[in-house]
Amino acid sequence: SLVINLGVLGFFKYYNFFISSISDSFSLLGFPIEIGALNIILPVGISFYTFQTLSYTIDIYKKKLEPTTDIVAFFTFVSFFPQLVAGPIERASHLLPQFNSARKFTSNNISRGFKYILWGFFLKLVVADRAGIYVDAVYNNVDMHGGLTFSMATILFAFQIYGDFSGYSLIAIGVAKMFDFHLMTNFMRPYLSKSVGEFWNRWHISLSTWFRDYLYIPLGGNRVKKSRWLLNLFITFVISGLWHGANWTFIVWGGLNGLYLIYEVLLNREKKRNVLNIGLTFLLINISWVFFRANNVSEALLILGRIFTQPGDFFIGSGEDVTALFYSVTSITILLIVEIRAEYFDRYVQEKRFSQYIELFKYAVLAFLILYLGVFNKSQFIYFQF
Repeated sequence: SLVINLGVLGFFKYYNFFISSISDSFSLLGFPIEIGALNIILPVGISFYTFQTLSYTIDIYKKKLEPTTDIVAFFTFVSFFPQLVAGPIERASHLLPQFNSARKFTSNNISRGFKYILWGFFLKLVVADRAGIYVDAVYNNVDMHGGLTFSMATILFAFQIYGDFSGYSLIAIGVAKMFDFHLMTNFMRPYLSKSVGEFWNRWHISLSTWFRDYLYIPLGGNRVKKSRWLLNLFITFVISGLWHGANWTFIVWGGLNGLYLIYEVLLNREKKRNVLNIGLTFLLINISWVFFRANNVSEALLILGRIFTQPGDFFIGSGEDVTALFYSVTSITILLIVEIRAEYFDRYVQEKRFSQYIELFKYAVLAFLILYLGVFNKSQFIYFQF
């Protein structure tokens, strides 16, 4: 099962990458070789449903789960349509039993699911796609911009990828909720983290916990000597980077986050939740996002070099670009207000009952913002490519 699943994933996703890397390595050594690449179409979402299937196999092997005798339930678990192409990566122990239990089509499930979907559309169409206009204009024209412009574009990309991916996850959770299925939470306000370690407990939770349970812990986790523990952390994050895409930029991105965690382990000091630590964590994550977004490693290094040494002039563009940038900052501000309220004032909000008319007005305003500020000509989700 492991050989077949990982073999299919490796062939479709990494064959050309490894062939190209081998060819480049021999060329550097003075022995140029030519190995033909294949014109392969990558199946959408292959990384997600491959990992979901692997978790089922491994849990049965470790006797943590009884194999199902219902083949329809199993294949529905593998290909469950709301989260098939971009997660959350569900565990069989959580999702599979739900296909064999009675489900209720209720107004409460419809209402809750619709709220998840509406907020997901706001994150995708307003926050992510609006920020993406500026990000693409800068990162796809590296030679034209200086450090200040790259800094703004990188910050906007941080919110673009967050809005894009968490938006998809919420839409998937909301659609499943309407059918009385319960999917796991995939994001938990990651940019309010006080450390990189906490960030990875809040970002893409279904993947982070997958690597923890099926790679990091089997390698020995933190139950081994310290040097091996740090190596386990680094290996896990490098492989996590490779999972994201067949490009050295993702490998460097994963390795950089692994180094961040190693430093925090060596520091061995619990950070307090304050503006300074949250800001420092956000800065470190943004540095790694440069590699994630850049077209190649050399461009990423060029961008970082300009950010820290050549501020240059701040690029805004035409009047239309100014308006797009203003709308983008406005939508991100709304997102931050909502996230800060949920993080620090959630108990107060839960205790204070609002009338159904206020709730209705709130979601009507959200729908208006989606229709007015949303970008409707960019439907592709970033994580579909993984």
